[in-house]
Amino acid sequence: MPLPVINLAQMCEWERATWATGQTEAAVIRRVGQKIAARARELTRPGDAVLILAGKGHNGDDARAAQEFLCKHKIEILNVTSPENDLPKLKSALLQNPALIIDGLFGIGLNRALDGGWKQFIAAVNKSKIPVLAVDVPSGLNAESGEHFGAAIEAEITLTVGTPKIGMLAEAAWPFVGRLEVAEDVGLIPCPLKTELNWTLPEDFQNFPPRRVAAGHKGSFGHLATVSGSFGFHGAAVLSARAAQRAQPGLITLFTNEKIYGVVAPQLQAVMVNVWKPKLQFPDSTSAILIGPGLAAPGLAGKMKAFTQKLWRDSDLPMVVDASALDWIPAGKFFKDAVRVITPHPGEAARLLKTTAQQIQKNRVESLRAISRKFGNCWVVLKGQQTLVGRSAGEIFVNPSGNPHLAQGGSGDVLAGFIAGLLAQPALQTDAGKTIRYAVWQHGAAADKLQATRANWVVEDLPAELGNVR
Repeated sequence: MPLPVINLAQMCEWERATWATGQTEAAVIRRVGQKIAARARELTRPGDAVLILAGKGHNGDDARAAQEFLCKHKIEILNVTSPENDLPKLKSALLQNPALIIDGLFGIGLNRALDGGWKQFIAAVNKSKIPVLAVDVPSGLNAESGEHFGAAIEAEITLTVGTPKIGMLAEAAWPFVGRLEVAEDVGLIPCPLKTELNWTLPEDFQNFPPRRVAAGHKGSFGHLATVSGSFGFHGAAVLSARAAQRAQPGLITLFTNEKIYGVVAPQLQAVMVNVWKPKLQFPDSTSAILIGPGLAAPGLAGKMKAFTQKLWRDSDLPMVVDASALDWIPAGKFFKDAVRVITPHPGEAARLLKTTAQQIQKNRVESLRAISRKFGNCWVVLKGQQTLVGRSAGEIFVNPSGNPHLAQGGSGDVLAGFIAGLLAQPALQTDAGKTIRYAVWQHGAAADKLQATRANWVVEDLPAELGNVR
C-alpha cells in the first residue's frame, strides 16, 4: 500500500498510537538503527570508515544504534553536545576522509533557529563533500515547511522513518534532502492516517502487470497507434516506439511525417511505420493513441493541431499526449469516461496554466490539480523531482524512483511511449491510475538500475530496462 505523506503533528499522533499498544521506543530505535546500517552497507564496502554524528535526542539515538550492525566497518561516533567545542573533533574526523557520514544531529523536533556554532559545524560537514546519509531529516531542515533553520546538512540520501513528512517534498528542501527513501518497517503500528498525498512503494506493483492468459494472442493485448516524429526530431519517434514495445502491446503502428519516414522506418522492425496525413483513420483494432513525441518542427501546428483536438474531444480510446502536442489539446470536457493522460514537465505545465515554471514548482500539487481541472479531469503526470501522478480530485501519488541522470533529451519520449504501450492493453485500462503509476515508477527504477551498473548510460539504453525491474 502507498504511504501517506504526513505533517509533524500526524507523526506524533502515529507514535502515540504505537506506544499505546505497548511497543517501546527502544525497540523502534533499534529497528531504525538496523535500517540505517543496511543502507550504509549498500553505500560503502566492508572495511570502510563511517563517521556517525549523533545529537542529544532520539535522532542521535537512531544514528548510534546503527553501530551495532556495522561490525565490518570502521566506525567513529562523534556525540555532539556543543558545536563550538566539538568542531575541532569534527575537522579531525573529516581529515580521515570517511566513506560515509551518518547524520543524526537533529530530528523533526527542531523548532528554533540555529546559532553561529551550529552553522559553522554544519558548514564544515557540507564543505567536506563526503556523502551523507541523513536519519529521518537532514539536520537543520524544517520537515513541515521544507525551509531550513539557518543551515542544514546537504544529504545525498535521506532515510526518513515511517513515512515521508510533507516538508521534504517542497522544492526548497530538495538541495538538502537529496534522494528521499523511507525506512517503513521499524516497529510502528500500520499508519492509521489518510492524506491526499501518497508515497508510492515498489510493493504496490506486486503481481502487476497481471499474468497473461495462456491462450492470449496479438489481438488480446491491444494495438497502439502513435503519431510522432518530425524533421530534426525523428529520434523521439523511435525512442517512444521502442519504449512502447517494452510494454508489449499486441501491435504498434507509428504514423510519422513524410520527410522522415525513410529515416524512422529502417530503425524499427516489429513496429509498423506509415506516413501521417491530415485525414488519417486509425486501424479499427486501435486500442490507445499516443500523440506528441518529436512533433516540434516548425509548421506542424495547423492540421496536426485540429487532428489532435478532435481526437481528444471525441475518441473513446485512451489517449496519451506529450511534448509539443500538449499545446494543442483543448480545455474543457472530453469523451465521457475516456482515459486522457498528459505528461508535462514544469516548463510545459507553466505554458498550460499561463504562468512560470517557478510558480509550478512552488506548489506542484495544486499545479497538477489546476491542469487536470482545466483539461477535463485528465490524468496528469507532472514530471521532475518526485514526479506526481493524479487528477483534479482524489489521491495524488509521489514517485520515489529515478535520478538526475534522467535529465537527458528523449527521457520523456521513453516515458510517454511506455505509458501508452501499457494503456493499449485492455487488461490494463480498468485501473488506469495504477497503470500510469507503474509506468512512472518503472521508468525511474530502470534509470536507477542503469546508474548502479554504469555511470555513462544514455537514453537509448533506457527502453531495454523498462519492465525489467522488480
